[in-house]
Amino acid sequence: MAEGEGVRKPLSVSQAMQLAKGALESCTVTLVGEVSEVSNKPGYKAVYFTVKDEASSMPCMMWQNRFRATGVQLRVGMLVQLTGRFTLYAAKGRMNFDVFGLALAGEGDLRAKVANLARKLQAEGLTDAARKRPLPTYPQVIGLVTSPRGAAVHDVLRTLRRRYPLARVVLAGVPVEGAQAPAGLVEGLQCVVAAGAEEVLLVRGGGSFEDLMPFNDEGLARAIVACPVPVITGIGHEPDTSIADMVADLRASTPTAAAESAAPDIRELREGILARGRSMHDRLAGRLERSSMVIGRFEDKPFFRDPHFLLAAPAQAIDIAAGRLQRAIPGGLVRDAAALAQYETRLATYGRTALQATGQQLAGKAQRLGTAGKAILPAAEQQIGMRAARLNDLSPLAILGRGYSLARTEAGAIVKTVEQAPAGSRISVRVSDGTLDCAVESSTPNPSQS
Repeated sequence: MAEGEGVRKPLSVSQAMQLAKGALESCTVTLVGEVSEVSNKPGYKAVYFTVKDEASSMPCMMWQNRFRATGVQLRVGMLVQLTGRFTLYAAKGRMNFDVFGLALAGEGDLRAKVANLARKLQAEGLTDAARKRPLPTYPQVIGLVTSPRGAAVHDVLRTLRRRYPLARVVLAGVPVEGAQAPAGLVEGLQCVVAAGAEEVLLVRGGGSFEDLMPFNDEGLARAIVACPVPVITGIGHEPDTSIADMVADLRASTPTAAAESAAPDIRELREGILARGRSMHDRLAGRLERSSMVIGRFEDKPFFRDPHFLLAAPAQAIDIAAGRLQRAIPGGLVRDAAALAQYETRLATYGRTALQATGQQLAGKAQRLGTAGKAILPAAEQQIGMRAARLNDLSPLAILGRGYSLARTEAGAIVKTVEQAPAGSRISVRVSDGTLDCAVESSTPNPSQS
């Protein structure tokens, strides 16, 4: 530089920063970007967040009174339109974009991709409730696919151990964040199914929208649909819903809730079993009581209490018939004899009348008739006698008169076998002229009956 030319005096750091601050703050712009970070802590005077596009990111801040006036709830992945100016925090040399106006500009890129994939899978019917399968009621093997180092795995195992310790858990520890996470999750599903899992828990703890992106992968979604056993998801927290949640057979709000959905509570099972046991006991006791009442009613029937009840009427009928038979035989003989006498008288009278009327011609016939009558009478008397003898032979009294006897037990039953009158028992023996009361000292069966 030549002698005498003006030389600019060097600026201090503060002066340079003030120069830059003035230049930046004079520029007001409107831009669109995707929210990638948000910090809105209680007590802060401003909300701090970052917006980005494919190539750059920019820190932003917005005073709380302005932010609350917009009514916008910032979330990671949201696409927003900002109006503001660049400002410089001279003390630290940091640039911020001081936001005056904030409005939604539509879904962020990530959310737009997820929404498009959701519509695609929905159009294929993969999210339909009719496609989803029921969970096994009492699973014996439960598959768990999650990070082996996160809090979710401990929550799930603790819940399953408390609620349903009967089940065996097979764990596939896989990454749940990063570019390789979707492939790892698919492989974990396949491994636990190959190990015999009857249902699979696909879980992870909470995180940002970007953290949960592996669960919005199309390949994972189709693997869940193709899984041969039901899949239960518990991803993030209650508001978080991923593509995996949409195609799963059951979506739970948290990993713990997924574990509770996968198996019954053993305490409820125990109470149910006890209740059924009490019900079975009450029903069986009721049936026994009713059966006892039925048996009691039969026990009171006369034919069970009195052995003579069933045979009393037939026995009396036999006695009446025997009495009639005894009276009928002598009376029949008397009536037959009287009838024969009448016939003889009539024949004799008829013979004399005919003899007087016809004279000698009829005398011979009368004689032959008288001879014939005398020949018929002995034959009739002989036939009647034979029948009377037969009736007498059949009479029970006649049988007793020939030396036979009739033995009865103390209960009145007729003794037919030696087993009915064991030694020491008493029997009554009826003979032709009375009854003998006897005590049995011994019995000897016939050799042919042995």
